[in-house]
Amino acid sequence: MRGLFLFVLFLGLAAGGGARGAERLVVVGTAPVAGVYYPAGGALCRLVNQARQDHGLRCLVESTAGSEDNLRRLRAGELDFALLQSDWQYYAGQSAAGAKSTEGEAKKGEANVTLRAVLSLHAQPFTLLASPESDIAKLEDLKGKRVNLGPAGSVQRAAGEVLVEALGWEKTDFAEVAQMAAGEQVEALCGGRIDAFLMPISHPNGLIGAATDRCRARLIPVEGQAVDLLLATWPFYSRAVIAGGTYLANPGSVRTFGLRATLVTSEKMPEETVYGIVKSLFEQIDTFRTQHPALAGLEPPDMVSQGNSLELHEGALRYYRERGWK
Repeated sequence: MRGLFLFVLFLGLAAGGGARGAERLVVVGTAPVAGVYYPAGGALCRLVNQARQDHGLRCLVESTAGSEDNLRRLRAGELDFALLQSDWQYYAGQSAAGAKSTEGEAKKGEANVTLRAVLSLHAQPFTLLASPESDIAKLEDLKGKRVNLGPAGSVQRAAGEVLVEALGWEKTDFAEVAQMAAGEQVEALCGGRIDAFLMPISHPNGLIGAATDRCRARLIPVEGQAVDLLLATWPFYSRAVIAGGTYLANPGSVRTFGLRATLVTSEKMPEETVYGIVKSLFEQIDTFRTQHPALAGLEPPDMVSQGNSLELHEGALRYYRERGWK
């Protein structure tokens, strides 16, 4: 609590004054500081705080353990807004307790809080990186290759298994299915011990950058009938593009798909509060895009629709209708 108080105090001092009685504090749960969720939440809060004289809101970003922790704390009233991975948003909205996610974990929620979507942020695309010596040019070329899907139980492994199942393959269709941790796979790829690895990540990413710098590894499109089936089946997936020039030896844009980071809140959050948050971001969208490389390619229509499977909060919907986006 002391840390929270000091950070709130810091925000007040940075704004150039003491507390204003009319201001409402809103807390946004994100994820561990090292990832993209925390700086994305921080960027959102900075824009909200810059416009606080218009809406009377003061925004505080809080580091958390991620989507599951955010969902629990939002339902408990410890957070006002929360960043959730889009599959967590989807399963949180399901009426049946214990519905299974693509990670194979139960997404159990408490029925006393009705959640609403606000907007979506950066993509977390399925990213396929191949050795320059391999003849891998498309997703189907992975058959018969040595591929790292990550350790058993990891998010990387779960994502890979979803794609393998959609392709109608078995693990025996590969020459080898490696279980290397993320930090080991660059050395293995550039050292010729594997032909490719697949992982869901936001871009730019340090691991991908290291592999392309070291051995000119190539990004491979993740598209085709299997991907079309996943997109048609699960609303938490959406198409994504890794921008050309993001990495060495990859000048062209690469089409893929994946999850998205999404912002949600409770149905009971006042309409004016949500409206103020949404307006603050979209009316400063150019500034928001500069706050982190993963946010650079955001487009408002995608932020309204992609990854949002819950009903939109009335405050967000009001703003989107004003802009002609809904």
